[in-house]
Amino acid sequence: MMQDAFGRRITYLRVSITDRCNLRCLYCVPEERIRWVPREERLRFEEVRDFVCEAAAMGITKVRITGGEPLIRRDIVRFVEMLSAVPGIAERVMTTNGIFLAPLAKALKGAGLGRVNISMDSLDPARYARITGGGDLNAVLAGIAAAQEADLNPVKINFVILPGVNEDEIGPMAGFCRERGLIIQLIEAMDLRGARNPALRFHMATRPGPCEECNKLRLTCDGRLMPCLFSDLCVNIRDYRGRYREALAASVALKPERGGEFCHVGMNRIGG
Repeated sequence: MMQDAFGRRITYLRVSITDRCNLRCLYCVPEERIRWVPREERLRFEEVRDFVCEAAAMGITKVRITGGEPLIRRDIVRFVEMLSAVPGIAERVMTTNGIFLAPLAKALKGAGLGRVNISMDSLDPARYARITGGGDLNAVLAGIAAAQEADLNPVKINFVILPGVNEDEIGPMAGFCRERGLIIQLIEAMDLRGARNPALRFHMATRPGPCEECNKLRLTCDGRLMPCLFSDLCVNIRDYRGRYREALAASVALKPERGGEFCHVGMNRIGG
């Protein structure tokens, strides 16, 4: 069991398997030129599997697959199968923008994925396209339907509240989810260049949750293990040459009581 200096049990690991995405959401990808993680620096699926095995032995019971957009990784179904073979992982879930989900939903369920969170910040096709840099809302809706049909339930809808952009859709989105048996999650828009920005905080947001309840670690696609989303503190698991339990212990020891100053290059590399 892993426990940080403030008594929080660490049971949840978010794994970003790529920083690449087919969308360019205005709150996720920085406006300046992006430096993509080179393919040779990206963790191989086998490395991630081996790390998750050690994490499970130390008390991790839930793994969330994130990106970028995880469904653009080749052999994503095989990767889910690999995680499904890891003893001790009770929950295997994924966050996706849903655009490529429809043809993969059934196979992902068969490989052992439990459920999905789907990012959808508007019900208006034109507004959705503006927020996402050209995304197709109809493809997302098809992905939601396919996920429900494949029993990747409960399907959760991640709705990032963007003041002045889409807060007028909170009610309609809640109604849309209620009518279809979906669960809505209202997510705070975040400033990636500093501490949590009160100007971006919307009173109805429920994510991220309170710092005192945080039970997460985050593994980026290039091997950085982050104990806090609102901090630059991290360790690189590759520096430990396979001694992953030491990397996990070091990351947990760094976990602050609450977030502070930070400067992230983009949420696409961290996985939210």
